[in-house]
Amino acid sequence: MKRIISLLLLGITIFTFAFSSPALAADTVNGAKIFGANCAACHAGGRNLVQAQKTLKKDALEKYGLYSAEAIISQVTKGKNAMPAFKGRLKSEQIENVAAYVLEQADKGW
Repeated sequence: MKRIISLLLLGITIFTFAFSSPALAADTVNGAKIFGANCAACHAGGRNLVQAQKTLKKDALEKYGLYSAEAIISQVTKGKNAMPAFKGRLKSEQIENVAAYVLEQADKGW
């Protein structure tokens, strides 16, 4: 019985990781291209030309509650304050790729 439960839990864990996280499946190379074409005018090198303190650096993303793929996807999709919404301009998959790229670069220090 213990073996069956262990195998069941293992299967659930594998399924969860394989199918639930957009950041794991995202294409950061494509995300970099999309970022360059749509985001770099204001966010080149992880900076923010409109609100200087709200960069895309890891510490700023953490401070403002944006250090997750889900939070970045929401921000890019809906926009906020001076940042425009990209829902009508980019597909969901493209926004996921941008989010993965931003997190990857934040972890590398831009």
